[in-house]
Amino acid sequence: MSETLTLTEFLENTGASLSFYDVGRRVTAIGRDEFLAFEKTEASYPYPLQKKAWLAVLQQRPTALAEPVIWFIRFDLDEQGKLVQATRDYFLHRFVELAAEAADGNTPDLGAALEDNPYTFKPREDKLANLNAQLGLQLKKAPSQYFEHAKAYFAGSVGWDQWAFVGYQGIADLAARANEAEIAELLTQAIPHLPNEPLVALCQCLENLVLPNSIAKELARKLDLEITNAPILAALVRGLSQAPEAQRNEAILKALSSEHASDPEVLAAIGGRAWESMKDANVALAYLEALADKNVEQAIFNHCISDLLRISTLQQPLLAVMRDPKRSDQLAHAFQAMLG
Repeated sequence: MSETLTLTEFLENTGASLSFYDVGRRVTAIGRDEFLAFEKTEASYPYPLQKKAWLAVLQQRPTALAEPVIWFIRFDLDEQGKLVQATRDYFLHRFVELAAEAADGNTPDLGAALEDNPYTFKPREDKLANLNAQLGLQLKKAPSQYFEHAKAYFAGSVGWDQWAFVGYQGIADLAARANEAEIAELLTQAIPHLPNEPLVALCQCLENLVLPNSIAKELARKLDLEITNAPILAALVRGLSQAPEAQRNEAILKALSSEHASDPEVLAAIGGRAWESMKDANVALAYLEALADKNVEQAIFNHCISDLLRISTLQQPLLAVMRDPKRSDQLAHAFQAMLG
């Protein structure tokens, strides 16, 4: 086996075409070249979470009869958020062994390499629903059986109190199409009327895509109304995490100036879903000060900062804030305690 062979190149050499999705921080596509640069340790993983890359790999065969196959793989990351190649090489060796054992002219069953594999995992149900919605669009498949009922509910046709009968997969299918004019209008009109449960579910789905302005504005209005409700505030922050930058940052600063700024759900929503906002020094300072609040355990501070510093685009802005003489004594103490 060539020392420079990557998992991507090996699988493509079998005739497969590959698509990559992050299913850790968000459900979002990763370009082939971007993933290959990560595999070669030329670039950090763009969405690290808990020191790992959480991946869905879609493998498609060129024959029309072959069904696409999805693998869920987690790779270890180093302090810079780059691939620990030993975890990737474990897969490669298993694949190469299977290929060598296959009969001449036959395609090896590469799925066998995933059996009893310590680097595979099963995503949460909400992640699977949103991945299915995005893959359905990519593969040009019809939405799930739950789509039409979800569409009727968000149109207000079945009564806003009838949310318990709406399938989550249908909401994910709707959200995946939020940039279609008809669906954007439907969701925009529905948001002011939604009870908490379907609003939270919708925000969980909307966090995975770039929002149209109309939906972002309505979620921002809703945030103003729910500023005293910590769980709903956290959900709306998640829903706004890919809103236009100015809207997103304004909403997060409002959340961080509220009485719930140090609520664990709010902090997790910002750090886990809206981390790009911390490229703005004002947002970064407000977030770090909230994270260093005396009511937040030092272990939570350590975990969040360690996780965020693995995102290459955040290392400089976060460290600049933590080393700024203008930071509070409380933040300085929390940072020193983490280093100690």
